[in-house]
Amino acid sequence: MKRVMMFLTLVLLIWPGVGLGQGPSGARQTPQAERPAESSPGVMASTGRAIKDSWITSKAKAKVIADKRITRAVSVETHAGIVTLRGKVASADEKQVAEQVVHGTDGVKAVRNVLQIVPDAQRTVVDARDKELKKSVKARLDKDMMLKDSDIAVRSDNAVVTLTGSVADARVSARANELARGITGVRGVRNEIKVAMTRTAR
Repeated sequence: MKRVMMFLTLVLLIWPGVGLGQGPSGARQTPQAERPAESSPGVMASTGRAIKDSWITSKAKAKVIADKRITRAVSVETHAGIVTLRGKVASADEKQVAEQVVHGTDGVKAVRNVLQIVPDAQRTVVDARDKELKKSVKARLDKDMMLKDSDIAVRSDNAVVTLTGSVADARVSARANELARGITGVRGVRNEIKVAMTRTAR
């Protein structure tokens, strides 16, 4: 009988510490839920803007293609709600129609209409010349020591050359502009190369 009483006494003494989560000494430490990484507001805004611009571009292209008054392929680009139209159209009326159609697209803030007017009778000759100018400008940029590693895109519309892409130094952009203007046959250069902003270490 004494042994039974002693056994019960020992059980009562140690019982508070046996159950999980029933006392300070036996409390289970559960891992704190990890907080989701907070996205940078700037990155989120940039991504949202890119998605919206893509949507605007798709809608504007569809409207341009659907309009039978526009007989040529028109390049449509959007940045921050501003749409740029590039390419060659047959007449001034067609150029104006393309701008009006795009202006009517939801989300469009403004339209940069840089379409070049090339009548049908001149189209074959102009297209061939643009092809050669694009090739010549690109070759000149690729051979230049300052530009050979740069990712610069070139297009030509009725001998008006457009440079796009991104570089780390404004001098590189200026050099590309200079070389393009030096190509025989180029009537003008639209330098739309973006210069990446880099922070200098303090």
